[in-house]
Amino acid sequence: MAGQNTPYYTATAKPNTTTHLLRKNNLLRTCLVFFLCSFFYLFGSWHGHPRATTVNCASTSTFNSSHKDLDFTTHHSAATAAAADGFTVKTYPPCSITYSEYTPCQDQKRSLKYPRDRLIYRERHCPEKTELLKCRIPAPYGYTNPFKWPRSRDLAWYANVPHKDLTVEKAVQNWIRFEGDRFRFPGGGTMFPNGADAYIDDIGKLINLNDGLIRTAIDTGCGVASWGAYLLSRNIIAMSFAPRDTHEAQVQFALERGVPALIGVIASKRLLYPSRAFDMAHCSRCLIPWGQYDGVYLIEVDRVLRPGGYWILSGPPINWQKHWKGWERTKEDLNEEQTRIEKVAKSLCWKKLAQKGDLAIWQKPINHLNCKTNSKFTRTPPFCPVQNPDSAWYTDIETCLTRLPEVSSNEEVAGGAIAKWPKRLGMVPPRVQSGSIEGVTPDIFQKDVILWKKRLSYYKTINNQLEQPGRYRNLLDMNAFLGGFAASLVKYPLWVMNIVPVEAKPDTLGAIYERGLIGTYQSWCEAMSTYPRTYDLIHSDSVFTLNKDRCEMEDIMLEMDRILRPEGSVIIRDDVDLLVKVKRIADGLNWESQIVDHEDGPLVREKLLFAVKLYWTAPTDSDQAYGKE
Repeated sequence: MAGQNTPYYTATAKPNTTTHLLRKNNLLRTCLVFFLCSFFYLFGSWHGHPRATTVNCASTSTFNSSHKDLDFTTHHSAATAAAADGFTVKTYPPCSITYSEYTPCQDQKRSLKYPRDRLIYRERHCPEKTELLKCRIPAPYGYTNPFKWPRSRDLAWYANVPHKDLTVEKAVQNWIRFEGDRFRFPGGGTMFPNGADAYIDDIGKLINLNDGLIRTAIDTGCGVASWGAYLLSRNIIAMSFAPRDTHEAQVQFALERGVPALIGVIASKRLLYPSRAFDMAHCSRCLIPWGQYDGVYLIEVDRVLRPGGYWILSGPPINWQKHWKGWERTKEDLNEEQTRIEKVAKSLCWKKLAQKGDLAIWQKPINHLNCKTNSKFTRTPPFCPVQNPDSAWYTDIETCLTRLPEVSSNEEVAGGAIAKWPKRLGMVPPRVQSGSIEGVTPDIFQKDVILWKKRLSYYKTINNQLEQPGRYRNLLDMNAFLGGFAASLVKYPLWVMNIVPVEAKPDTLGAIYERGLIGTYQSWCEAMSTYPRTYDLIHSDSVFTLNKDRCEMEDIMLEMDRILRPEGSVIIRDDVDLLVKVKRIADGLNWESQIVDHEDGPLVREKLLFAVKLYWTAPTDSDQAYGKE
């Protein structure tokens, strides 16, 4: 296959500063072990019972950091375990190049089977088990590792996302330009012709973006996510999403830029986030009919918006008096649309803070005390019956107002006040402090913080690439719990998508957002709503234990391979028996991998697998058959 080579990056890259000392120490240790083994063998033979006293010299082997081919599984033979449980070694061939951008649950052919009303056909519709691919998704020929952050904000290789449509369709709006072998992202947008930075400055004149109270944001219909990209310099992290539609590769471009993004749409199901997650929500000409369907889409924004959070709207119908001719709509139509939006926002108890130029900003109340006592707020929409406001996995959107936690005064923030960023990262999240997450106490949270400092330190002794600026940008934690992995990496120029599996108990995603981190819900028995080659590093903690009776291990591994970049890294923590099987699948996927002991030593059953996906691409003769305009 094209591009296959000896890995530039290895699974257990080590620091070199102490190599000489370690080699010297290992030589002494080897001599000592040899002497002891020989002594005890002769001693045992002299007594006539050699087997009873023979020392297992292999179990005393020491780690040599200068050698990348060591076997760390001294107590567990992969071949023996595989033979014992009937687990067979299997190789996985490359898929056809036609699958290079395959997104299983947003497959365009499958979507045609579903209603177009309310964009239901653009929601998640996953393949049946019999339809799952058993092959490796290829990168296009010529694929190159993305530019390092912060250059990647402005540049992406054409070979990685070979689509020019947006450069033509959005040429006058300055979203994206094609320049030889690369794309350039000038930071423009439909409603910010002077660039995203200037647009964000305009928002900052209306609400405070600099005091740390606004940390998490959501961008609906994000385009190539320039709004989210330029917010990062202000310590605000946005979850950007857009459907996979005629604006080809929007989310793929965002991810190539190193900006958090998912494929998604507001349609008939809830967004895959907990309630009270975001400090700010944004729509810049996202073309969502906010005033229609009894205001159901604004009601969903209200669910995920934190008490006191802001909703920002630019584009139709805002400032229609200036733009109505260019939008090719009548004054009456646009005025009616704005009236409907204002009515829905008022029914949600939102307060309109400002409308200046092309921007309008509303604020959600910090509690519902006044909404409950004021009859005009309680008729339409009604408050939802008692329910789980965080339930989001294939959960229908409802035309009722999600209840905020009870308060005792008008000044009290429902659910608890959030500290300013970055202080909130280390503070006990309000959901944990209040005891609303069953089984998770403040003491457990504090222990988790300490645990992840220890774990990250150990990870770095195995693979020092974790602290090399630019090696990793897009990270995924497949089972994040309280976001400890992401929190331990916050000082590095990277971001982590924290996943709370829908099967996991308890549901901790709300607490992750309260720490100022981002994430989503996911079942790993299904594909993720993202493009191939999304992540530079994937971290998996007990994912295979969680799903061992739910779905096939190889399907989870194939999904990891799909969303991992060539030369991307993997860290998997799990029970040793499962990890031995994982290692065999990793070999079949042509990953370079190695099992190492737990940070607490070899007697712990949980082990770690460090791996690197080797660089490979589709063959050159497929180049003309795919993606070249």
